[in-house]
Amino acid sequence: MDRNVVTATILIGLIMVVWLTWLAPPAPIVEPIPEDSTLVQQPSVDIEEVVPLPAERLLDPAQVASDSTVLGAAEGESRLLTVRTDRYEAVLSTRGGTIRSMELFSYQDAADSSNVQLVDSSLAGALAMVFTTPDSRVYDTRSFFFDADTNRDLIEVGDEAFVLRFRTAVGDGAISKTYTFRNDSYEVGYDLDLENPEAFLTASGYELIWNGAVPFSEVDIENEAIASGAFARSGGEVESAKVLEDSYSENSIRGDVDWVAVKTKYFTNVILPNAPGRGAELIAERFGEMDSEDLALYYQASLSRRFPEGTESFRLYMGPMELSRIRQYGVALYDMVDFGWDFFASITRPLAKYVFVPVFDLLAAWIPNYGLVIIIFSILVKLLVYPLTKKSFTSMAKMRELQPRMEAIKAKFPDNPQKQQEAMMKMYKETGVNPLGGCLPMLLQYPIIIALWQFLPQAIEIRQEGFLWAADLSAPDVILQLPFSIPLYGDFVAGFTVLMGLSMVVQMRLQGNLSANPQTKMLTYIFPVMIFVIFNRLAAGLNLYYLCYNVLSAAQQQVINRSLHNHPEQLEPKKPVKKKGGNAKRRKRR
Repeated sequence: MDRNVVTATILIGLIMVVWLTWLAPPAPIVEPIPEDSTLVQQPSVDIEEVVPLPAERLLDPAQVASDSTVLGAAEGESRLLTVRTDRYEAVLSTRGGTIRSMELFSYQDAADSSNVQLVDSSLAGALAMVFTTPDSRVYDTRSFFFDADTNRDLIEVGDEAFVLRFRTAVGDGAISKTYTFRNDSYEVGYDLDLENPEAFLTASGYELIWNGAVPFSEVDIENEAIASGAFARSGGEVESAKVLEDSYSENSIRGDVDWVAVKTKYFTNVILPNAPGRGAELIAERFGEMDSEDLALYYQASLSRRFPEGTESFRLYMGPMELSRIRQYGVALYDMVDFGWDFFASITRPLAKYVFVPVFDLLAAWIPNYGLVIIIFSILVKLLVYPLTKKSFTSMAKMRELQPRMEAIKAKFPDNPQKQQEAMMKMYKETGVNPLGGCLPMLLQYPIIIALWQFLPQAIEIRQEGFLWAADLSAPDVILQLPFSIPLYGDFVAGFTVLMGLSMVVQMRLQGNLSANPQTKMLTYIFPVMIFVIFNRLAAGLNLYYLCYNVLSAAQQQVINRSLHNHPEQLEPKKPVKKKGGNAKRRKRR
């Protein structure tokens, strides 16, 4: 392995270190958790044990007698209604006419195997209308009591859609909320009808708000929190509010807004209006350290609406961040998935959306196991970049075969670098070897490598899918639990990471003569150790992919090495081609 290859390897290593350093969460600012805070995400509790919202967001009962604007809204019966489809079970309350729980049947919490919950049940409901009365008082409909149009407490949705209506009188007007549930869908229809809105609503309109973070559902909550946030799309760009560096963040958006949402790594709740909103407000708050078991998040996504002119219609998508499902809305919901800096995302996101996901779906339709899908996928990617890797590996192999000649040139001109350079350039020209031929093709593959690096750990398709000893390809495949924790590495050993590191050692051995350069030999071991440490806490599916890719690369390198060894004439100086008939013409003239 010559100096150019060593330089290229070091550069690639630096790129990976910088990239992973950027991905790592910064040291959070520790904030004390208020004992009486209502924003902290609590473990699942009984749906009746509701923590009240802050007073400024709730109707003060003492105001009812003097505030005729909302007279009657604070009186009624609190009742829970359960709607069950083939995909989820939703619990709604007549207090607020809001969603109090949403459990998905097809997805289980990684910690306790319960159904994944999309609504923070410690709050008084997820969906609310907030408005200002002509008396300049702000009210939240989660404080109002609504009448439901059904006496049933449990509704099983059949072939036909089920429509559930809530209504409450607000002074001389009324607010009606209508939910539409269907089987085979994670979408819930939501209509908001304000009767005589002039009686209780100012000309400024109202806000439709989603309150609360999606509860954690993974074992590694720190990694899940990094991918979480509140989001909105305006002007073709997706804006967000996250709490990585600071414990509080907010983002005010003006102009047309296509949607607002909150999400975790794999699940999301989205409000999609049929007509764009006129602005949005995103709020994010964090309690506790990012690496703490007591970490809690709170998000609020508010969609500003103009004064209504009739019924306002919305769609609520409450389900997995699965591209094949959310792309049907055509408003770039998948752009909530983080693919790194804008420069990288402009390359990696299209690769994930238009290449990786379609191929994954196609393979999964024929192959029953996602571990096998990843293996086949790695073979397909290897075939895709084969022209680049072949040129790169061939160049590196030729440089290795030319190493003795290069050493001879250095020995011939030990004190004359200029003569060394001239002799080596002549050798390269005669043998047709490009000293940069191993570097450039390798770098051209990096958009694909980085895109897969970002895509696979966030692909819900491999979540809780097992392969060999790995119970969950979206999480590390722990084969040995350590009694202590190592900084950066963790407190466990991941199996596919060990195999990937070993495959990298084999591949680097095949790429150069280790005995010729002690520095190169040291690098051959240091670089895999770095990868071994960094990748230990990443998804097993990602490490499985790189393991297969390295094995295929090593096999390809071995074939190229044997070809050059068996046909050394490929490195012999090229003989100049003589023009036919030139001497005959001269003799004829004489």
